[in-house]
Amino acid sequence: MTLTRLLLSLALSLFLSLPAAAQSVLAQLLPQQAAGDLVPGADGFGPIRSDLPVAPVLSGGETVAWAFVTSDFVGTTGYSGKPIHTMVALSPEGTVTGVRLVQHSEPIVLIGIPEARVRALVESYTGLDLVAEAQSGGTSHDVDIISGATVTVMVIDDSIVRSGIRVARALGLGGLAAEVADTGPQFEINPDAPPAGDWIQMEGDGTLRRLSLDVAQVNAAFAQTPDPRAAERALTEPGDATFIDMYVGLVSVPRIGEAVLQPGDEANLVSWLEPGENAIAVMGRGLYSFKGSGYVRGGIFDRIVLIQDDVSVRFRDRDHRRLVTIGAEGAPSFTETDLFRIPADSGFDPTKPFRVQLLVHREVGPVEKVFQTFDLGYQLPPQYLRALAPAPVAQTDEALAAAQSDESSAQAALWKRIWQDSKLKIAILGAMLVVLTGVFFFQMFATRNEKKFYIFRMAYLTVTLVVLGWYFNAQLSVVNIFALFNSFINGFSWQAFLLDPLTFILWFAVAAALIFWGRGAYCGWLCPFGALQELTNQIARKLHVPQWTLPWGLHERLWPIKYMIFLGLFGVSLVSLNQAEHLAEVEPFKTAIILKFARAWPFVAYVAALLIAGLFVERFYCRYLCPLGAGLAIPARMRMFDWLKRYHECGNPCQTCAIECPVQAIHPTGEINPNECVDCLHCQVLYQSEDRCPVVIKKLKRRAKASASAPPDLGRPPAGHPNATARTTV
Repeated sequence: MTLTRLLLSLALSLFLSLPAAAQSVLAQLLPQQAAGDLVPGADGFGPIRSDLPVAPVLSGGETVAWAFVTSDFVGTTGYSGKPIHTMVALSPEGTVTGVRLVQHSEPIVLIGIPEARVRALVESYTGLDLVAEAQSGGTSHDVDIISGATVTVMVIDDSIVRSGIRVARALGLGGLAAEVADTGPQFEINPDAPPAGDWIQMEGDGTLRRLSLDVAQVNAAFAQTPDPRAAERALTEPGDATFIDMYVGLVSVPRIGEAVLQPGDEANLVSWLEPGENAIAVMGRGLYSFKGSGYVRGGIFDRIVLIQDDVSVRFRDRDHRRLVTIGAEGAPSFTETDLFRIPADSGFDPTKPFRVQLLVHREVGPVEKVFQTFDLGYQLPPQYLRALAPAPVAQTDEALAAAQSDESSAQAALWKRIWQDSKLKIAILGAMLVVLTGVFFFQMFATRNEKKFYIFRMAYLTVTLVVLGWYFNAQLSVVNIFALFNSFINGFSWQAFLLDPLTFILWFAVAAALIFWGRGAYCGWLCPFGALQELTNQIARKLHVPQWTLPWGLHERLWPIKYMIFLGLFGVSLVSLNQAEHLAEVEPFKTAIILKFARAWPFVAYVAALLIAGLFVERFYCRYLCPLGAGLAIPARMRMFDWLKRYHECGNPCQTCAIECPVQAIHPTGEINPNECVDCLHCQVLYQSEDRCPVVIKKLKRRAKASASAPPDLGRPPAGHPNATARTTV
């Protein structure tokens, strides 16, 4: 039990854990903002309201606007899976008087795009009339899409508009009335609904909804955009040619799913959906694809989005399945037929109206695009619904407890669904950990044959780099360690880090490995960037690139650099975790592994310099600069076992292992420094080598000499021989 508790304690000290903060995002970010930067002429902020996370913006003691952060009101996330925090100020008339992008985690989307350009786009929302947006459902303005950052811009737009309308309604700005709780009858899906008819009947009664656009309509829409190039590059096909003919059906409703889908597809859908989840079928034909090909690269479908009141659902590849054919009688032929799953935690209510928004783009330059949106409205026909009596009003404490329970259940359902979707990745990572554990436990057997072990190690590192790193993006970072200490201040949340199963498993494995083997189990075998360094160095050796061995005195004095970097970053993280994340760019992991070198040239040049240095000095970055390695080395000193076998002669007089150690982790006196060892097991290969280890060679010679000097065994003399032992017969 003591060992188990120790494992769990250490695991908690290393897990990626972004806590659910008890205070609002506004309360965290407001002290860092200047009122004059948000609203010109303002000189301060008033206290945050107790009933709503908004703060008055003051000028001369008078309230001139109300400030809030979008992520306090909407949970829309971008590519990073995290909210984009935008601070907005609303005037008493319900217009946006100021807006600033204050914090985001969108490294992939903003590749090659100056952050100043995105900030300028955000600030362009100043002057937006939210009263008009509320009346039009958020569609009375144009979205200025930045090519290459489509999803990020759409998330920002969605967050500003929807949260702004909610705040304006709550405060009664611009004459908007506060939303009144619905006290009328509520609805649920009717399990006794009559069967849906054929395709024509379903289209007629609204079971299936349609958006049909021809080329002339699309050209006319783009002709209305402010950019004249959009009209100049009109489609040349005939005006009555079908641009897109798209149908949507809520197939998670049993009767609709039975009618639209093939029996096998309908059964697969039922098994695919967890409780609380819904799904729509989207079918299309024509010149334009509602899917496009961007999701293959980014994993997100950026041409369609489901919108329901303040709920916005963007579909990722894990929430998508293709359909081969449609089962409804009389269905037309389609070029695209797909299922999209709506997560249970999205807040989507299948009994209420929603719309599927289609984003259409037109190229107006080599890298520039203009965008238009078209909406397909949907509402379940009455025959699929049945009314419920209004639920009794609960007591305040009971209602609060129920809300907390619902939120906890929703979070649990979310991480369980993510784990379910990641079964293959989890299985591959689990197999890698099992194999590595077996190698460490049976290291003398594994390292018996030098050539076979070398081939195995290179193959394992290749899998680590390609699969674990470039494909799974399972690269740990020193920021994970900082997040833990930050969570101790703001409150620890299991649900947060369970959302990333591979990171969770890796950190737990690292925690266990620190007790058994030290930091080398991760650094030497499971770190994708470490694998990249070693593989490139091995290629360099094959090409006869000279290898430099630093003098021991200099090498030993370079070790502390990574510890100084770690302590410096850790100190900054105690003041500002966000600033520490920016400074942690000293880690090349994001550029080389997560973004696969698709980044601005200074970052790529930095990584290239490290890798080039590693061609001459193996694992140069690991040895001297890696703050993650330093952070792992500190708790690794509490390891309980010493697995690496040594001879008394190691270091005195034999220096073979010290000379051949790939990272110079062996002192000239023979001791292995566990803080620097990457557990490559090369010293264990040498420990058994019959042609390179002097101790083994000496033993073999002594054994051969003893065997040669022993008298020959002539065997036992035959019976009756004079020297034979007399036998007594009883």
